[in-house]
Amino acid sequence: MTLIVRTGERGIATLTLDSPANRNALSAQLVAELRDALADCAGDATVRAVVLAHTGTTFCAGADLKAPPDPEAFVGLMREIVALPKPVVARVTGHVRAGGLGLLAACDIAVAGEGSSFALTESRLGLAPAVISLTLLPRVDRTAANRYYLTGERFDAAEAARIGLVTVAAEDVEKGLAPVLDGLRRASPQGLAASKELVTATVLRSFDQYAEDLIARSAALFASDEAREGMTAFLERRDPAWVR
Repeated sequence: MTLIVRTGERGIATLTLDSPANRNALSAQLVAELRDALADCAGDATVRAVVLAHTGTTFCAGADLKAPPDPEAFVGLMREIVALPKPVVARVTGHVRAGGLGLLAACDIAVAGEGSSFALTESRLGLAPAVISLTLLPRVDRTAANRYYLTGERFDAAEAARIGLVTVAAEDVEKGLAPVLDGLRRASPQGLAASKELVTATVLRSFDQYAEDLIARSAALFASDEAREGMTAFLERRDPAWVR
């Protein structure tokens, strides 16, 4: 079953995460298909920009704990979004959790509906937002990162916009997207590529400098006893042993 659906209209390619049964979690298959779809868009001269959308009530629930991707593959996906010579715009009308925030933060522009919610839940599982820091920390207000990295609290679209995670918090996502997509359609392909290169240069250098260490740190956390307890408790829908 295909987990990424591509449609297009007037130079905008929409890639829809279509795995609602597991809340569009980052499985090995979804990551691989999304990387392939992005590569196709990069090589398609008719595509001016990419919209990353989703089916169901969740944009992305983070890593699929039952069929997780290789960490290097997920880091590769985030880097490819950042490095894509065409803008990538996230269209969010649902919930975003854990690794899903890293995917969201890799996008150049994000428009989120008022019903969306966000949470970095890794600390509650015995983990940390390690590799997704590559895209999150350049975007998110540091004081807010301190809070949400540590507490795992949920926050809404307005707060996500305030801290820099999303570009626009909109009552009507289509109305919020309209001026963004109009602007992208009016820009030249060369102008878009060159402009994006300017704003993503420091993020790409961060990938080159820190990705390997963060992948190793993430792998060590996933292999720990606390993480096994945290993930087991999550799957069994109970509190982990450390909750007081």
